[in-house]
Amino acid sequence: MIRQIQLFLGPARIRALMLLFAITGLISLMLNAIVNQYDWVRLAQSGLVLVFIVGAAIIVSGRMQKEERGRWVAILLPAIIAVAIALFIAPQYGAVLVGGALGWIVAALFLTRSPMPMEYKEAVKYLRKFEYAETIKVMDRVINADQKEPNHYRFRAEVYRVWGKLGPAVRDYTTMTKLAPDSPVAYNGLAEVYLQRGEFPQALEAAEKANQLAPNDWVTLYNLGMIEDRLNASEAVLEHLQKALALKVKDARHRVLIHFYLARAYSRLGQTDAAGEQVAAIKRLNRGLEEWQTILDDKQADTLRAVLGDDVQAAQALANGQLLPADLVAEE
Repeated sequence: MIRQIQLFLGPARIRALMLLFAITGLISLMLNAIVNQYDWVRLAQSGLVLVFIVGAAIIVSGRMQKEERGRWVAILLPAIIAVAIALFIAPQYGAVLVGGALGWIVAALFLTRSPMPMEYKEAVKYLRKFEYAETIKVMDRVINADQKEPNHYRFRAEVYRVWGKLGPAVRDYTTMTKLAPDSPVAYNGLAEVYLQRGEFPQALEAAEKANQLAPNDWVTLYNLGMIEDRLNASEAVLEHLQKALALKVKDARHRVLIHFYLARAYSRLGQTDAAGEQVAAIKRLNRGLEEWQTILDDKQADTLRAVLGDDVQAAQALANGQLLPADLVAEE
């Protein structure tokens, strides 16, 4: 569980949480020295608790998808407001308001949760234990019972990818594109698997289709630029990855690789100064490199290491000064 939380949040957000806890806790402890001298001290300590709760919620929500973030805002915001009223406006009703806030959180978790078939829960159980064959057997039963649901094929394809069986993953994503031809997710997944197989022309075709369906999604642009990097299409890399950056990529680890591919594209084009600017950007994103190291050290990251391991190492070498942008081209 702790390992999963670390992977989800990443080193930077873990440090931010610890720093927030340390600061609010230290101030609260310092106030204990004068707690009996001033009436406002307990109120201030209560406020520090609220500051920590809100700050932690902001830090964690930054890693969530938009839809999931909206769900948690709907769950926590009424509870936080109720606690704030209990602390600062109507402390005489504190027990009632805090109890109501906790009750609302419990009820909202049940009311807003996405329904998950029992078979999915069983599949996830096997997946957590790295029992891929058993996971696939469960998903086979799910698909046999409902062959028209594209997300079933997506789930099974992701399991195949983690397992390293890329052929069946291509099959499932291809089926998904037929069932949901307007889904950029389906084509993105197909592009990523072709990339993992080293089949770059097929990967490019799928990535271009995904980008046509979602032209303002940084993920489709990121995948497209990464594939174009493999094909030495430097002008196209610059076009698509600069556009991805303009869409405000939040994840530091993805920004690291975007700047890395831009640096390599500029180097291929002989634009040394521009390549140097990208290396400077990589150096400012050390937490992104740390996140990649954490992810690539995981047991289930074999296929990811095969695709991105060398790029992450090269980006780290650029950040440490062990490589120069010109070396990226010289090694090809």
